[in-house]
Amino acid sequence: MKDQFKFKQFIVNQNRCAMKIGTDGVLLGAWTSVKNNPFSVLDIGAGTGILSLILAQRSDAQQIEAIEIHENAYEQCSENFENSPWNDRLFCYHASLLEFVEEVEDKFDLIICNPPFYSEDYKTDSKARDLARFNDAMPFEHLIYAVANLLTQNGLFSVVIPYKEESRFIELASTASLFPKRMLNVKGNPNSDIKRSLIEFAFTQQDTKISELVIETARHQYTEDYTNLTKDFYLKM
Repeated sequence: MKDQFKFKQFIVNQNRCAMKIGTDGVLLGAWTSVKNNPFSVLDIGAGTGILSLILAQRSDAQQIEAIEIHENAYEQCSENFENSPWNDRLFCYHASLLEFVEEVEDKFDLIICNPPFYSEDYKTDSKARDLARFNDAMPFEHLIYAVANLLTQNGLFSVVIPYKEESRFIELASTASLFPKRMLNVKGNPNSDIKRSLIEFAFTQQDTKISELVIETARHQYTEDYTNLTKDFYLKM
């Protein structure tokens, strides 16, 4: 794994983060809607800070706050923010999600999260990686509870989850009156199964716009859709 990941407008150091830069984070940051011109953004479980940095590049949001529970990742996220062109708009808190909900009275126009997945029972030898990767660090229930408390009435919540968790997550969100507005089903190639769901939620119930994204037609042969979505960020796109 590279310790440093260079994007077109910013650099992410990731040697102290358990979860490295991956397709999920870049896709979610690029796909999330900023059409409602959010003033305040919250990035839950920030890791390297990649989602916040992409949203700082894409929007005029004045207040982009991130929370990260893992100390090394928190310190690295803060450094990545400080070294970016948007350091006056980016701030990282070292806190757990539930602590943050209890202590903060602000509401956010946009909440974004690439949560830890993989509820399987096996663990790796790296505790930090396990914390980042396994959802016992942030159960979906906690995430929905937090969003329901922290999102403005007209705000949007954007998340990436494994496709197999999609229906359970949508059902859980509906108990907090959060309803899917847009969904993107992501496949690695035209013949593979759907791997990820990107979902945008709002407090208003409406017809859900569902689309599909295929990443590659062959190894490193990226589709036009994927290239168009990510070309503002990846150096080689």
